Amino acid sequence: MRDRFPWIVAACYALVFTALGAVRYAVHRNFVDFGIFAQTSASAFGCFCNQIEGSHWAFHFSPILYAVGAALAVWRSPMVLIGAQAIACALVIPPVYAMVCRHGERSTARLCALVVALYPALAGLTFNDFHENGFAPAAVAWTAWAFDGGLVGATYIFAAIALCVKEDQAAFLAIGGALGAWRMRGTRMALPAITIAVASAAVFLIFFLAIQPHAAANPAWSPVRFYSWTANDLRGLPLGLLTRAGFAVLAFLPLLFLPFRSRMMWLAVTPLAEVLLSRMPTTYTLGTHYAGAWIGYTLVAFAYAVREERPPQANRLLVWCVAFCILELAVANPMHPGMNLRAVQPRDTALDRALSSLPQDMPIATQEEAYTHLALTHSRAKLLPEDPSVAPRTCFALIDRDYPQSVILIEYLPAFEALVKAGTYRIVRRDGPIELYRRMSDCL
Repeated sequence: MRDRFPWIVAACYALVFTALGAVRYAVHRNFVDFGIFAQTSASAFGCFCNQIEGSHWAFHFSPILYAVGAALAVWRSPMVLIGAQAIACALVIPPVYAMVCRHGERSTARLCALVVALYPALAGLTFNDFHENGFAPAAVAWTAWAFDGGLVGATYIFAAIALCVKEDQAAFLAIGGALGAWRMRGTRMALPAITIAVASAAVFLIFFLAIQPHAAANPAWSPVRFYSWTANDLRGLPLGLLTRAGFAVLAFLPLLFLPFRSRMMWLAVTPLAEVLLSRMPTTYTLGTHYAGAWIGYTLVAFAYAVREERPPQANRLLVWCVAFCILELAVANPMHPGMNLRAVQPRDTALDRALSSLPQDMPIATQEEAYTHLALTHSRAKLLPEDPSVAPRTCFALIDRDYPQSVILIEYLPAFEALVKAGTYRIVRRDGPIELYRRMSDCL
């Protein structure tokens, strides 16, 4: 870990993705999750809630967001969220390097660091909207590094951080701890593995038996919808198998499928099952936050596989990995730069100007381009309803017709125009395509 190379690569990675994230935010290409986690993190020491979910505890176990909330208390800026995710994902690079260097040559470890930095799946996760899953890969990789080196205290610390990311990590660590205890039976690392397995199982049970039911208005756990297979889903399974195969190629070809050569890949079975058994392709699409569930375990297996190769062969394989990473970023980039990265346009500055003029305590419903920019400073900002049969109850509503591809506007604009025609809402301000409406009665 004294070699500066992986730290320099990680620093460059964090700076590049912070800059890219800032550009994406400036041109209003963030989606709803950014607003959800901005409101949740900003209210970490209050309600720990947002206007879409209500209490975040009703959906996920994510104490890691308190650290983000503490940073936001010092600097209330979207750059805190963008930079935090970029740094968190960059911190996957040093432990992968160190695990390889511990039993191999420095040149091999350095090539491994470059592969991780270029890995498309990690890039897609880093560039995606801020999400708690962005902290998982580094926490997992550092836990594996500490355990691999027999560092008991560090193993406990990094495992605790992983447990604070999300409740699914508790399930993964419970299984991983049990496997580690069996593999290390009779050694000094068996006890930490058993302890982590028991503690992880306890966190999992406490969340689902006590925390989530207490926080949820609806006792059903929302993510269950991913696994509520229907007859129509089953009829579409042949195509679903092809899309899952495509996911496997995009996820593992840049690593030359090397993780599958290591027994450590067993640790990734449950995280991969979580995304592949979903009936919705969103979970196994690169460029979404769901990749955070499995990337850490996959890269640990990758490190173990590489260090089992002889140095000349390992280096040749890693050069091919670098080439395939670059190729995939060129032809199937999960960051979708053509869509998400562009120059700031007049409509962007016009919307920013309109949003900055709104009072911070204004209860307002709007589309996603505005919601993501209001979330940090307007705790009562929310989205217009997704269901056209539902009327918004907020005192104000803001529409920007200069973003015609807004999903919310496509789904809800005709219904909102009907409310305006009926006199439920009346326009109070217009700035070109940006319209501010007030509800005439019974607003919240």
